[in-house]
Amino acid sequence: MSEVVVCTGKYALLPGSDGPTPATIVIDKVSGKITEIKGAHSSRGDFEAAHPESTISSWIDAGEQIIIPGLVDAHVHLNEPGRTAWEGFWTGTRAAAAGGITTVIDMPLNSLPPTTTVANLEEKRQAAAGQCHTDVGFWGGVIPGNQEHLTPLVKAGVKGFKCFLIESGVDAGSSVLLFHAELDSAIPSVNNPNPTLYKTFLNSRPEQFEADAISLVYKLQKAYPDLRTHVVHLSAASALPIIRQARREGLPLTVETCFHYLCLNAESIPDGHTEFKCCPPVREDSNRDELWNALKEGIIDCVVSDHSPCVVELKKIDTGDIMSAWGGISTLGLGLSLLWTEAKKRGVPLRQVVEWMSKKTAAHASLGDTKGQLNVGYDGDFVLWDPEASFKVTKELLQYKNKISPYEGLELTGRVEKTYLRGELVYDRIGGGFTGLPPRGRLL
Repeated sequence: MSEVVVCTGKYALLPGSDGPTPATIVIDKVSGKITEIKGAHSSRGDFEAAHPESTISSWIDAGEQIIIPGLVDAHVHLNEPGRTAWEGFWTGTRAAAAGGITTVIDMPLNSLPPTTTVANLEEKRQAAAGQCHTDVGFWGGVIPGNQEHLTPLVKAGVKGFKCFLIESGVDAGSSVLLFHAELDSAIPSVNNPNPTLYKTFLNSRPEQFEADAISLVYKLQKAYPDLRTHVVHLSAASALPIIRQARREGLPLTVETCFHYLCLNAESIPDGHTEFKCCPPVREDSNRDELWNALKEGIIDCVVSDHSPCVVELKKIDTGDIMSAWGGISTLGLGLSLLWTEAKKRGVPLRQVVEWMSKKTAAHASLGDTKGQLNVGYDGDFVLWDPEASFKVTKELLQYKNKISPYEGLELTGRVEKTYLRGELVYDRIGGGFTGLPPRGRLL
């Protein structure tokens, strides 16, 4: 007798479907893999009659909620070890699970040490052991002098490598090479700028920084056409023509953008509010519209959080000094609701929103054959999602460590009710969140 977990419902986002469709999803209890998907909403009695060889370990009826694949956030800074006052595996993965994310890929920064050697990767793995409520994978870092470590890091399991074309502001900086694409070749001069004005910060990191950097990545790509490259956190729409040209030439360049570039705009950011600072910056509303169009067109591939927290003191909230404040926005747990709230206004279907956050991000992180889809042979990671529920963002709602958010007070649509990892419940909103639920995440 095989032991199985069964999730059935009237609405599920299955590969190839135009929208939610009835489904019954069977997950092997031992392996955590999806073994069967039936295109119908089943009763327990009917299922047992059709599967006499199976013992049901858990029966989940989604009711009116939509069954969606577990989300993959391929750009997260969990900061452990070394900066656990900023974030950590325990708090960061809890925040992720509460937002329907079942896999996060941790960036090599801002932990100490950074993930630039196998020894440093192992130190990070040891710190993560037993703390993760989601699966966790790791990007490596490229810095001057660590070339001999890159192949061993790939063999040790990193999903690719992050590098910078601009000073990162912290201690450090194949499969795929990820670029922080800003090149400070033409810093504008401003006489006695007011550091509390958002415009001062925005003017200090113009779109040209990104366009110049992506032009350089494009030249690199043409010189090494077999090397897969990826632009992280694109904010500047003026760089899109370069990306389109690379696509026309068939070059393996992919691009991500972030929730904050799609859901915020510079015109609405109050002066002195450092919680809105990130690098590159949130730009004007017209720029945001162009990013949405590029996303719908497929020029931008996926959407990630770039969850980049810090301790409250570094955000300079008391002085409102945007120029000296830490540049990073915390978003874990809110991404799907943020994107769905904005997507509904723009006529984008839920199927597309979820794909940008699951199938596309999984493929980017070389997990496209195990994560990001409700499909036979894939991990049984899924989420029960209420697309009509609304809620207000409050500090009490946030699960990550330092509860600073530019979204506080916003009314969002769509809410995660339950999150499952390999068929096991890891988050239950009604049932007390994480009460009685141990961390079940694995290190990938």
